[in-house]
Amino acid sequence: MKKFHYIHHACFILESEKDAIIFDPFLDGNPNGIKPADIKVSHILVSHAHADHLGSAIEIAHKNKAMIISTAEVANLASEKGCAAHGMHIGGTHVFPFGKVRITPAFHGSGIAGGHACGFIVDFHGTTLYFAGDTSLFGDMQLLGELENIDYAVLPIGDNYTMGPSDAVKAVELLKAKEVIPVHYNTWPVIAQDPVKFKKEVEQKTPAKVLIVKPGNSIELG
Repeated sequence: MKKFHYIHHACFILESEKDAIIFDPFLDGNPNGIKPADIKVSHILVSHAHADHLGSAIEIAHKNKAMIISTAEVANLASEKGCAAHGMHIGGTHVFPFGKVRITPAFHGSGIAGGHACGFIVDFHGTTLYFAGDTSLFGDMQLLGELENIDYAVLPIGDNYTMGPSDAVKAVELLKAKEVIPVHYNTWPVIAQDPVKFKKEVEQKTPAKVLIVKPGNSIELG
């Protein structure tokens, strides 16, 4: 059984009977009071180095002897802090024990000199999940949908710092994902959004289903 556990903001864990991996481990203010010491994972995927995404990655990596997977610049930062790290870059793929990772573009600041924000398409034990990271809408999402048969698209809808709900609906059309999980909204007033309204629009305009996962909750992945 595979699970998607949503912590909050853009932080979530993919879990199977064999392993668990965490994305963008920003834990500050999460509703269940989860702390870095509570996290048990083998790998940490970081989309960029802004504080609300890099979060507690270094501390979690040290505690778990976990590997940080990110762009070369963020991976180098992690290595300098004594963490195991695997640097990649946009367009590259690599096979890890849990499955294949493809690094995708994300149009956003990197939070680190010389870097570039990214997203990930992860084949997690046979389930393909696209985590867009912090990004605007971009036309090559259509190519991502052609390259990979995306089961789940995890998309930001908060607006202001990323694409908002209307652009995210268009992203769903381009990606042709089967199911969509909105994230990166309602953390602060400036990114307040109504996920129910987003769900209604997506399901009116596309064949995709939207799964609204409340912070602290989990869903089973097909």
